[in-house]
Amino acid sequence: MKKITLVCTGLLFSSLSHASALYFYEIGTEDTALAGAGQAARAQDASTIVTNPAGMTRLPDHMFTGGLQVMDGDIPYHLDDSRKESPGNVMNIFPGASAFYSQKINDRLYGGIGLYGNYGLGIDFGDWAGDRLIKKSTMVAMTLSPSLAYKLNDRLSIGASANVNYGYLSLTRNVNGDDEKENDHDWAMSYRLGLLMALTDSTRAGITWTSKTDYDFNIDGKARFPNLPNVEYDLPISAQVRAPQQIMLSLVHDINKQWSVMGDLGWQDWSQFGSPQVTIAGQESNQQNRLKDSWHTALGVQFRPTEQWRLNAGVAFDSTVYQSQSDVALSLPTGDEWRFATGAQYQITPASNVGFAVSYLHMQSSKVKSPEAFSGSYDHPYLWFASVNYSYQF
Repeated sequence: MKKITLVCTGLLFSSLSHASALYFYEIGTEDTALAGAGQAARAQDASTIVTNPAGMTRLPDHMFTGGLQVMDGDIPYHLDDSRKESPGNVMNIFPGASAFYSQKINDRLYGGIGLYGNYGLGIDFGDWAGDRLIKKSTMVAMTLSPSLAYKLNDRLSIGASANVNYGYLSLTRNVNGDDEKENDHDWAMSYRLGLLMALTDSTRAGITWTSKTDYDFNIDGKARFPNLPNVEYDLPISAQVRAPQQIMLSLVHDINKQWSVMGDLGWQDWSQFGSPQVTIAGQESNQQNRLKDSWHTALGVQFRPTEQWRLNAGVAFDSTVYQSQSDVALSLPTGDEWRFATGAQYQITPASNVGFAVSYLHMQSSKVKSPEAFSGSYDHPYLWFASVNYSYQF
């Protein structure tokens, strides 16, 4: 079974796919239905721990939010040389889960904890012409996020999270006809700071900064081919297991009791990671930076036709992390991404609600130049997500 999974999601320790390279906004919560719009300012359930911890000051005294999701799609890779065996679709269905809990400690101080995954990478090329270079590669990361929020006054709150990240990396390749697998794991810390402001009685603004995460894995990325005895390929292991710092600014405006509109503007510092390309020993390497910073923008709307129902819809755009789509990394297929999403929340009782959401992500096509022997293209890739979530306050 072939699969590409570019985000690992929490409790099931499973990996999923991407929004702006390897980050994802879909973590089995209402954010899925809104394409992430308003995420740093909305604060409607305990998952605000991951989008803006300051948002806990808007929640009830005790609240739990949990979510389940599934992802599938089509990420096809075809070699330029039709005489060689291509991997085809490297993607298949994959599940995920997350859980969050927040609690009011006193009139100003709130605490919470989240267990989730929104970053990772996993590719399964199966049996193909380059399986000595890479056959399977999986990077999964799970985050435990204890958080605090403090209400400075009725209009301004601050929050912070100390994120304990566990990462696992495995690499499988064909060595003399047998699959050889290497794996390693590592712990890394990252941090999140958030600010939530009530600009007016009907308008909120939120801003969140998340630090970069660095994992250190001891895996040999070098590969040789029998028909190329003097050539050694080196996979960019270190360049593919780092999460960049990011900033998200969000606005939410309640037009009236029924309608709310919201939006985002985000930035991710991918340019600091240089050029995650396969290199070839003995050949001069092009040292130019193939990566650039990426930008995110989203618009969403909520409609509340009754006291029980909340309907959501959103659209988002994430710019590519590559300087050129004609020169992307073999093991990091991405590009400009458009996301279209919708869903609904239903208030079961005054203390509990359940929701569902679907999202479609269209990704820009791309070309792989290096290594030249396995050059090819990712043509018209796409992903879809479906999720359910449940919240209970007490």
